Amino acid sequence: MELIGGDHIDADAVVVSARFRVRADVFGTLGLEPVEHPSGLGDFIETDETGETSVPGLYAAGNLTDPSQQVLQAAANGSRVGAVISFSLAHEDIERAARPSSGEADWDHRYSGDHIWSGNPNHSLVAELTGVSPGRALDVGAGEGGDAIWLAEQGWKVTASDISQRALDRLAAEGDRHGLEIETHRTDANDFAAFETGVFDLVTAHYVPIQRTPDNRAMRNLLEAVAPGGTLLVVSHDLEPKHPSAESEHGQPYDPDAYLQVADFIDVLQDSPEWEIKTHEWRARPEGKPSPHIHDIVLRARRIL
Repeated sequence: MELIGGDHIDADAVVVSARFRVRADVFGTLGLEPVEHPSGLGDFIETDETGETSVPGLYAAGNLTDPSQQVLQAAANGSRVGAVISFSLAHEDIERAARPSSGEADWDHRYSGDHIWSGNPNHSLVAELTGVSPGRALDVGAGEGGDAIWLAEQGWKVTASDISQRALDRLAAEGDRHGLEIETHRTDANDFAAFETGVFDLVTAHYVPIQRTPDNRAMRNLLEAVAPGGTLLVVSHDLEPKHPSAESEHGQPYDPDAYLQVADFIDVLQDSPEWEIKTHEWRARPEGKPSPHIHDIVLRARRIL
């Protein structure tokens, strides 16, 4: 065997160490290229102390970053970098607070086709508010805007809120067609500080599938949005027939306890000195409405303090 310096060595066998080659070709289009490792063992992917590569948002771990790492070392390094990625995503959520929820994506999809609702106001809204002096109103779960448009026509200054921006875009277009000025506000009722607090003379929510949380955040958001002297109007279907053992009209199990119900508001308001319950009753749905066999539960309460 001849060495670089010209020396010759007689040998019966020559052992050559294998070199490690990183399989990173798939990331070449992103501008990520392996470099020679200082140990001479092969090439590797350079990262910073968090495991992030030169490509923002792309991380590497294990023997891609150090060819000398064996299984236990590589696994430990991968666990650490995975934790860093998790913290990084949480930081982005806090900074932007804009990562779409599964509920938002679902409702945007539903509003991507033909119109879902009739465009008419809900009958309980009309029954409870006809003749009431208008003020500032918040319509939660406004959808395509039947209620919001009716309120605006009665002279209310309306903020229409929904989890779906597509629904709000339809609502705004319909409002323009009627020559009405309606403010739209995209938010999830369960978001922190979802609505302005203490400024609305009316907060209304009709048949809104608001998911229950351990801290009842959405209910608190709705209650805190009502101004002193203002009205809360919540209407939902009587979901007693839809126990988990029953099946929805789509053939899938439906659990009503997963969503806020009028009963949840009653539990809070009936013992509160800040509220006076004006209406709490079961009402038959008008003829011609979908699911006429299901009754509505209507809650109207006035905030005293």
